[in-house]
Amino acid sequence: MMGAGKTTIGRSLAKELGRGFIDLDQALEARCGVPVTVIFDIEGEAGFRKRETQLLEELSRQPRIVLATGGGAVLVDENRAYLKERGTVVYLRAEADELYRRLARDRQRPLLQTADPRARLAELLALRTPLYEEVAHLAFDTGTLPVLQAVTRLAAQLKAYEEKT
Repeated sequence: MMGAGKTTIGRSLAKELGRGFIDLDQALEARCGVPVTVIFDIEGEAGFRKRETQLLEELSRQPRIVLATGGGAVLVDENRAYLKERGTVVYLRAEADELYRRLARDRQRPLLQTADPRARLAELLALRTPLYEEVAHLAFDTGTLPVLQAVTRLAAQLKAYEEKT
């Protein structure tokens, strides 16, 4: 979910694991030459999701990376299949109130540009949680842990998971 720490934790986790890091939204912006907000403005969410799926299909084939997807990537059936089949998926969980606290001042989130962003976050979380759980191999509560502590714990959980599989 947006605000759960995908980019922040993902970047540090990649470093900890000695892997490359890719943020799907940033890669999409680099490819299109405009911010995600502009893609939403011009093509709407459907156009954005189509571009996101095309790039996810490509990037999810890369070995030994940590890939941070946008929170809505799970809305597309193909994306869930790519993720589940091509890597180890970690669902970074955070409560709606914590997500709101993290995102309250962020004006770059198209889906939160509403009269009541707190309610919108709760709505999105309710819609997406079953999809996150469906695709995830592991779930990790980000809560209020400092980033380095979260990364250390998550790296240990990932290593244990990968040794079992």
